[in-house]
Amino acid sequence: MTVPVFRFAPSPNGALHLGHAYSALLNADLCAASGGRMLLRMEDIDTERCRPEYEVAILADLAWLGLSWEEPMRRQSDHFPDYRGALDRLIDAELVYPAFMSRGEVRAFIADAEIGHKPWPRDPDGAPVYPPSDKTLSLRERQRRMADGQAFSWRLDMRAALDRLSAPLEWMEDGGGPHGETGRVRAEPAAWGDVVLARKDSPASYNLCVVVDDAIQGVSHVVRGRDLFYATAVHRLLQDLLGLPVPAYLHHELVLDADGRKLSKSRGDTALRALRAGGARPDDIRRMVGLPHAAGGAPLKSGE
Repeated sequence: MTVPVFRFAPSPNGALHLGHAYSALLNADLCAASGGRMLLRMEDIDTERCRPEYEVAILADLAWLGLSWEEPMRRQSDHFPDYRGALDRLIDAELVYPAFMSRGEVRAFIADAEIGHKPWPRDPDGAPVYPPSDKTLSLRERQRRMADGQAFSWRLDMRAALDRLSAPLEWMEDGGGPHGETGRVRAEPAAWGDVVLARKDSPASYNLCVVVDDAIQGVSHVVRGRDLFYATAVHRLLQDLLGLPVPAYLHHELVLDADGRKLSKSRGDTALRALRAGGARPDDIRRMVGLPHAAGGAPLKSGE
């Protein structure tokens, strides 16, 4: 029998808050109920914002909550070649292209396109879909711009990627999406347009890293916040293109503040270290996020 593998994957770019505690504890509870293995991964691909002191604080908070995980812990910053290897495969397959438009150029392009026409399409997060202009550049022009040192990002050619599919994409959802989706969910990656997979100064984006990491670590059950539900469509597409295994997914509810907003590191919302300093105990954190004191819960279903 295959042993389930769970993971909690914070970014060390700020202090953990109650929302992170809920996700970490839920992963641990489901892992314990399933007799699984628990992993911890530091998603520190953003080397400008991620700092060692935040990692130290995260480890202290998780230990205080009573959580444990297998060693060694995986740090994304130690594995840049893994992401570059996946990107190179997509480049060789002509499924990505160098995109040169700056944010200002994108805004100007969209403003012109919307004059007298319907609004420019937005992705599920509300950001404008990247314009198609760069895909019309000749190979010679692309090579010239890159050789000249012009800033660019590697973007997935969504239309070319979808043309490679032999069957519709799905994933197994065990938690319920924003509209109560459970069971097999149809993935609709086209809504995201040509997503960024890497930048000139960064080896990979979150979308590419997460599918590579989960495959390398053998993660069988991805338990994460509902804010990533729609992004799973992009992850399913990349898994298919790269021939990677498909975990089962559970997208849990988010812990919100008094105004109904998602908690944020940048606002210092309900930081665990502040709650600890105020005398809170681990059981108090469980009560605050609505989890039972003792580990429990039913094991997740297997993936595809």
